[in-house]
Amino acid sequence: MPGQPVLPKGSPPPLAPYSPGFRSGQFVCTAGMLAMDASGNLVGEGDAGAQTRQVMENIKAILEAAGGSLEDVVYNMIFLADLDDYQAMNEVYGSYFPENPPARACVQAGLVKPEFLVEIAATAVVDE
Repeated sequence: MPGQPVLPKGSPPPLAPYSPGFRSGQFVCTAGMLAMDASGNLVGEGDAGAQTRQVMENIKAILEAAGGSLEDVVYNMIFLADLDDYQAMNEVYGSYFPENPPARACVQAGLVKPEFLVEIAATAVVDE
């Protein structure tokens, strides 16, 4: 089934050759989102909670550009540079999914640049 890239207005520029989001049928997947603003600047240096907030806002913008919302998310893959940031990430993350949170995994991983503390990739099912 063919699909199409999802590129929300004002989204941060990709750091490599990929689409921030991709829709195929009802499925919308985001790339691993980092804490970058529309100009590609890091948001929340040294603060995992602030970075999580920016990451979630970037995911939200992609889903809205695809006609969906965070309520359509069925799975998130969370990457933390340091598991000591789990609590800070989780507090902010939980505020975006106050009811019926999606399935998720959370792992420690080396991220693309050392200043990034949190990366999240989302999968959603959005009505056509």
